[in-house]
Amino acid sequence: MEGKDITCTAAVAWGPGQPFSIQQIRVQPPQKMEVRIKILFTSICHTDLTSWQGQNESQRVYPRIFGHEASGVIESVGEGVEDMKEGDHVLTIFNGECGECVYCKSTTTNLCEKFRVDPLQSVMRNDGRTRFLTEDGEPIYHFLNTSTFTEYTVMDSACVVKIHPQAPLKTITLLSCCLSTGFGAVINTANVQQGSTVAVFGLGAVGLAVIQGAKTRGASKIIGVDINDNKRIKGETMGMTDFINPRDLETTVHEKIREMSEGGGVDFSFECAGNLDVIREAFLSTHDGWGLTVVLGIHPTPRMLPLHPMELFDGRRITGSVFGGFKPKTQLPLLVHHCMDHQEEVKLSEFISHELPFNSIDQAFQLLIHGKSLRCLLHL
Repeated sequence: MEGKDITCTAAVAWGPGQPFSIQQIRVQPPQKMEVRIKILFTSICHTDLTSWQGQNESQRVYPRIFGHEASGVIESVGEGVEDMKEGDHVLTIFNGECGECVYCKSTTTNLCEKFRVDPLQSVMRNDGRTRFLTEDGEPIYHFLNTSTFTEYTVMDSACVVKIHPQAPLKTITLLSCCLSTGFGAVINTANVQQGSTVAVFGLGAVGLAVIQGAKTRGASKIIGVDINDNKRIKGETMGMTDFINPRDLETTVHEKIREMSEGGGVDFSFECAGNLDVIREAFLSTHDGWGLTVVLGIHPTPRMLPLHPMELFDGRRITGSVFGGFKPKTQLPLLVHHCMDHQEEVKLSEFISHELPFNSIDQAFQLLIHGKSLRCLLHL
């Protein structure tokens, strides 16, 4: 079908929180520096959930195809694409890397001037148009540089990473977002060292990836914090040493964590809940003088950070982390190799709590809403 439209099935969102419409769409050919991908596996991230619900009104665009964590095979490539060809196995990446801009050439950031994550971007950059059309020829909008809730998608080549052909796509799919984000925040952003103490706020898939990364780095104490007691067992499986349910405490979480860490606090905390009040607790749970808080949760609220500037004079620091600090096209293939060679260390399959056919996507979203799934993998 090179050079021609493909008719396929997609899950189209027509309004905030509305059930997905499983319908036939047209997917146009890739243009210059674009690729068309046959999606084989895609999973549902909390970012997909909040975006589908339309929690941030400024980001609402409909009809739209959501989804950003996926793996697949290149169907065709547009003019100028030289690092990928038909048949290559790939991961979709919401935070791209052009390799040419001042950001990509910097060793201190993994952002890209043109293809960085942008929830407001809903069309292709080449011509400001979509590559998805209804059967009647009306545009369907894109999401996070990716749009993976469809049998075929078109993406900028800067947001597509070629991986080893023998990598198991089913599990490697998780490196498209959650595993890279959490694991990378530990090894790249925080650079956790042997013997460090760590607190993880929010034990969803990203939080559990943080725990796994901290265990890999040899952290001596890994404290998990979540209001769902059911998260304790999975956290312990990943390497968590202690668990706190804030609802069981008569004191604040940060006071409890300081008590558990000999009064000073932990060396590193990771906020994976997307809650501003949790950010404050995470910040105050770290040791004064050197504690670092890494923010990973998505915050659609217009509220600002609940910190007083003078609190920064105690030596605690706070920073965000996008895609775990990985430069996707440069570094992600190396992480794929690491996961293939160290399967006992990076337990990808532990994150897949459910598997469903693609047309059960509404059920998959309900599982996430009710806190019953980590990653629900959809088979296309």
